[in-house]
Amino acid sequence: MSRQLPPFQRFLDTHRDVVWRFLVSAVGPVEADDCFQETFIAALRAYPRLREDSNLRAWVLTIAHRKALDAHRGRSRRALPVADPAAVDGRAQGAPHPRDEALWEAVHELPVRQRSAVVLRYIADLPHRDIAAAIGCTEEAARRSLHEGLTTLRKVVPA
Repeated sequence: MSRQLPPFQRFLDTHRDVVWRFLVSAVGPVEADDCFQETFIAALRAYPRLREDSNLRAWVLTIAHRKALDAHRGRSRRALPVADPAAVDGRAQGAPHPRDEALWEAVHELPVRQRSAVVLRYIADLPHRDIAAAIGCTEEAARRSLHEGLTTLRKVVPA
């Protein structure tokens, strides 16, 4: 017996918080709004074609992951419209970042797959199987990406 997909509004209500937390962690609070909207617009368009036995959480986090990648790519192409870039470059200031800021800065510097694995595991609380589905790799590759990301973070951010 196959199960039916819930109405889209119920799907949105169920998954919006985890998608929001993932996007804030992946792209920051400024870009998270746009990525959130783009994620659910894309989900709404594809929802009628979705198989009824699909893992909805992994599916929507895959879309969110791709929107986050688009945001990162777009950010790297934008110019910084300021007269003195050093005035807004936080790295140029001598004051150390609080511990959490240092950790999240290190997370953002991880390679894309490792960053996504870490965020999906610790922000979205996904198991390795769902992380693999979200980032488009095998479960073993997801485990490896998570392990490598955590190893790098442990070296960069002291305990």
